[in-house]
Amino acid sequence: MATKTAPTLADIEAARGRILGHARTTPVYGSNTLSKRAGRKVWLKAENLQRTGSFKVRGAVNKLSLLGEAERAAGVIAASAGNHGQAVAWAASELGIASTVFMPQDAPMAKVEATRSYGADTVLAGASFDDALAAALDRAGESGATFVHAFEDEAVIAGQGTIGLELAEELSDVETFVLPVGGGGLASGVAIALRALRPGVRLVGVQAGKTGRGTIADGIAVKHPGELTMSILDDLLDDIVHVEDDAIAEAITLLLERSKLVVEGAGAASVAALLLGAADGEGVCALLSGGNIDATLLVSVVRHGLTRAGRYLVLRTRVPDRPGGLVRLLELVAAERGNLLEVNHRREGFGLDVAETGVELTIVTRNEEHCRELVAALERNGYRIESVNRRSV
Repeated sequence: MATKTAPTLADIEAARGRILGHARTTPVYGSNTLSKRAGRKVWLKAENLQRTGSFKVRGAVNKLSLLGEAERAAGVIAASAGNHGQAVAWAASELGIASTVFMPQDAPMAKVEATRSYGADTVLAGASFDDALAAALDRAGESGATFVHAFEDEAVIAGQGTIGLELAEELSDVETFVLPVGGGGLASGVAIALRALRPGVRLVGVQAGKTGRGTIADGIAVKHPGELTMSILDDLLDDIVHVEDDAIAEAITLLLERSKLVVEGAGAASVAALLLGAADGEGVCALLSGGNIDATLLVSVVRHGLTRAGRYLVLRTRVPDRPGGLVRLLELVAAERGNLLEVNHRREGFGLDVAETGVELTIVTRNEEHCRELVAALERNGYRIESVNRRSV
């Protein structure tokens, strides 16, 4: 097997010509809210608005455009649990190439259906991504189809690097760029372009937490980053930081509420890192790599993010088990301008007396100060509060 070498700026510029008319030049937005939070001017590169909902289309189109006639006739194969498969399916359809995407058996049906809708033959194989990958490689070896790797491929890296060309043109005064790092294809391509065109900028990579647990940033939770991509990033990045799910959830919620942008966990990781102080300089750009978040996960993440921000208060207390006992408690919540979202009763457990009922309230509040004021008002009126959401009180 030929040794892989890092693409050059010329390769990335050539890729830009190939993807023209297929991939979009995505917008850059300034954010006053994030600028105030970070203490510096913040810009957002919105690849979540790219075709198929992520940057992956760039690399897929560039890779497939380089295939010869015989290779196109044999088709392409990919393994993916999400964005890469959708991108390969879409790019193949655009270029008139047959595609097959192997996905884990328990992959979210929304992602399976999206991949299928873009024109791919989807095959569910194995319980994990590694199982799907092994099956995809076996099929490629048997059929002669070209296997399209998600990141460990020079043409894919060059395609992703076209984002760096756009950033160099759009944000000539920005001093720091914050880039998600999963397998490394995106960050490698962008870093190559920016180092060539803006050699003095600071480049910060972001990875999902250090613990190895599952994460909502599944797009950058890669077990085995590429050897080529990591060698590029070791040479070109100034720093790599890690962010946990709590910070990512808060970033998703903030982007949704204040910037009106729907962003997946991997896409919001750069903003989470920025809010945790990962960026230096007067101007910083966070790359939002994708927006393909499952709707049910988005609901859970938003509730969690609002809770962290002091916008949801969940607390337990006790009321007399007699008519009017609960009403008095709820009237106090209303008087403090708390918006009641949910009420749960418990008549057993929690060390309750015979004449008591346990009550758990979920309340929408304005901020952490409002949470503290509401709890203090309840305590002044004789209620003993056990806060479930302790961070907000």
